[in-house]
Amino acid sequence: MNSPARSPSGGRSNKKFDRQVDAVMSASRALVGIAAASVAEVEDRVSIPHLRILVLMGTRGPLTLAGVADELGVDPSGASRAVDKLMKAGLLDRRDSPEDRRKLALTLTPDGAAVVHTVMDHRRDAIAAVLSRLSTGQRDELAAAFGVFAEAAGEPATEDALTLLWPIHP
Repeated sequence: MNSPARSPSGGRSNKKFDRQVDAVMSASRALVGIAAASVAEVEDRVSIPHLRILVLMGTRGPLTLAGVADELGVDPSGASRAVDKLMKAGLLDRRDSPEDRRKLALTLTPDGAAVVHTVMDHRRDAIAAVLSRLSTGQRDELAAAFGVFAEAAGEPATEDALTLLWPIHP
């Protein structure tokens, strides 16, 4: 059986807190819809798990295979199979690691970077279209509130929210 939502004070939920939760859930549905539409832009080229790896490379830069598996919280053999498919598709490349030549670093190819940019550009354009319907003051308040929310959720601070839909550490 589901337990009732708890208010910030730890007691049973109150109507105001419930409305706050509902408002955030409604906004999250809108953002997930934008993220899903952006993924649809490249779904003919990559699967969501493969896109997660490309986004990881776009946000973290070169990583070893072990680093990819660790960052995504997946089994190294599964990460290896996915990376091999992305390499065969021409989206990832392996090079000597700049830190340790005994290791190989995975990097985005220009085609891999283009896939990530397609997704991010679609997402940015869709969010900009929504924000353009708000006043400057509303946009400022929303940006500040989202910043506080992201920090409370433990989201890493980045210039662009590449990790939306694919958290780095689940």
